[in-house]
Amino acid sequence: MITLTEELKQAVSEIKPAMVATANKEGQPNVSPKGSLRVLDDYCLVFADLRSPQTIKNLKENPSLSMIGLDPGTRKGWRIWGRADEILISGDLFDQISKEYITKGRVNHVVKVVAEKGVVF
Repeated sequence: MITLTEELKQAVSEIKPAMVATANKEGQPNVSPKGSLRVLDDYCLVFADLRSPQTIKNLKENPSLSMIGLDPGTRKGWRIWGRADEILISGDLFDQISKEYITKGRVNHVVKVVAEKGVVF
């Protein structure tokens, strides 16, 4: 686990959507955009699953993931490697995120990610 720098936190909040890459236990990759990705605290990020059944299936089999955000105009971005620490279907955090996304659709899961490495480029 790493401590997210202020520079990395700011980049995550400004450059969206994030692309989240996962792989199943056989190594078959999947990439899914996540406009909901945000910093939760100094160590973790969180995103909502509205329509990403393959992402959730992969994370249940293999919790490792990589995320990237890129601003094509400036060619600046960020990358984080980590693992899905929790896949929530209830609780305070789930309820909070679900309320925020009520107009975009039903939140099926909320994924809490522990950052293991991160860079701003």
